[in-house]
Amino acid sequence: MIFEAILVLNCIWFLMGFNVFSLRGRVFAKLLVPREQRDTPVFGILAESGKFLGGFNFSLALLNILLLINHASFSSDIQRAVLLFTFSVTHGSQFIYNLPVALKNRSGGGAWKVRGVMRFIFVMDFAMMMINLLAALWYWL
Repeated sequence: MIFEAILVLNCIWFLMGFNVFSLRGRVFAKLLVPREQRDTPVFGILAESGKFLGGFNFSLALLNILLLINHASFSSDIQRAVLLFTFSVTHGSQFIYNLPVALKNRSGGGAWKVRGVMRFIFVMDFAMMMINLLAALWYWL
């Protein structure tokens, strides 16, 4: 039951990432680019490049869906631990690479502001990393 619940959470989070990066690329770009710089060509490039990130999120959501459909095939604790640990690393990479930006925000720097929606994403990536990691450890031990 825990395994399936975490797969559902992963799927929802990755689908949300697909939505914001691929389907709503301009919204994603607005989160990162200050209003006064949105009329530059770089804004459009960033909005389009988000689709690349969305593709990864979609594939990870699909993987979680396929695991949910076939969860009985992954019944051993070690299999589940490996899958959950891998998802933890996936979420963790999103958190870890945004951490320096968030820390620079404290001193007035950073490539983008980690507040509002970006803070929510930052916190959720950390939470999803920890949920998957703790469950992986639970299955491992």
